[in-house]
Amino acid sequence: MCNKNIVKSTQKLCVMAEGSNILLDPMQACKKTRKIPNKILDICKQDSRNKTSILKKITKGISLGFRECENQFRHRKWNCTSQRRSMKKILLRDTRETAFVNAITAAGISYTIAKACSMGELVECSCDKNLVRHNVLLNNNQMTTFDNTKTNIININKNKTKKPRRNGNNKKRARNSNKKQRKAPLALPTEVPGVPVVGENWEWSGCDDNVNFGNRKSKDFLDARLRRRSDIKTLVKIHNNNAGRLAVKKSMRLDCKCHGLSGSCTMKTCWMKLPSFTEVAHRLRDRFDGASKVISNNDGTNFMTEGLSIKPPTRQDLVYTDESPDFCRPNRLTGSLGVQNRECNITSSGEDGCEILCCNNGYQRSVTFVKSNCKCRFIWCCDVVCNTCLEKREIYTCR
Repeated sequence: MCNKNIVKSTQKLCVMAEGSNILLDPMQACKKTRKIPNKILDICKQDSRNKTSILKKITKGISLGFRECENQFRHRKWNCTSQRRSMKKILLRDTRETAFVNAITAAGISYTIAKACSMGELVECSCDKNLVRHNVLLNNNQMTTFDNTKTNIININKNKTKKPRRNGNNKKRARNSNKKQRKAPLALPTEVPGVPVVGENWEWSGCDDNVNFGNRKSKDFLDARLRRRSDIKTLVKIHNNNAGRLAVKKSMRLDCKCHGLSGSCTMKTCWMKLPSFTEVAHRLRDRFDGASKVISNNDGTNFMTEGLSIKPPTRQDLVYTDESPDFCRPNRLTGSLGVQNRECNITSSGEDGCEILCCNNGYQRSVTFVKSNCKCRFIWCCDVVCNTCLEKREIYTCR
């Protein structure tokens, strides 16, 4: 708990620590130690012991984000360890790693709540009803179709004809040509990206994952306290939180199911659904590799890239203000656990290889024997009998 009598510089760091601890202990946001924003208060009013409460889903979403963070960085020097002491130090800083943790946890909350809505696990929401749902419509030489949760109009150009002169014979020719144009059938495109083939019988149905509700609750929980401040670290954190939520929304894809006799596809039912969260995390990891270092602008209300020749970051990019520490050696101040005793791949030349992962400090080889099933055979009826074999395995670890 922060002491009100401490100096301003230390007090600012303490406020940052409290905001970061929400990810390590989501229930802390509901403790009445200070004024709670109304949006968080609405979430905290629900019974936390109820498994269907939004607060429980938020806690589950944060855990999902941390687990996937470990999965994405398991072969790197910084392996996104779940050790509380190390992660707390990472969240106190504003490095590239901090940006990813903030983005992946914000995405985890959105993803978990969106899935819970479509599964009927929350009484506050259901399937997303705001998406445009309609079949292909033809109206005045235009085709209206669904593309990536919004309506796009694809114009079908007609052959332009010259305006006839107002002479007697030319008027008759103009009328005849207009009649022919009205009777001429429209040449429609056969395929539209992201939607079923035009001409097939299909309709919007099923249950869309309610990603809009998930993003809104993620924003209410993580950003409500931050809106009161406008320093560079707050702006960066809000930007990375939004980038994580946007990654969830951008990963939505169309899924269809065929209906018909004898396996035929005479009718399609289509809806928008989320992929596995690993796919969302992989999208954010690509943004991690291309993250931009930013500084505050002159009036302090926004940020800009450190170099004038660097392309400004988009809404989907991750940003940071501090350089990453050295993760090769343990350091309590930065939260680095070092790479000692980390297992590496001797045959790889990538980041999981022994040369890169061990920071050129060398590695050691050990041999172990692992029991595994071998020489399996089928015995009628209905057993599978296997022998137990010892498999030799070489393990390389960093010194």
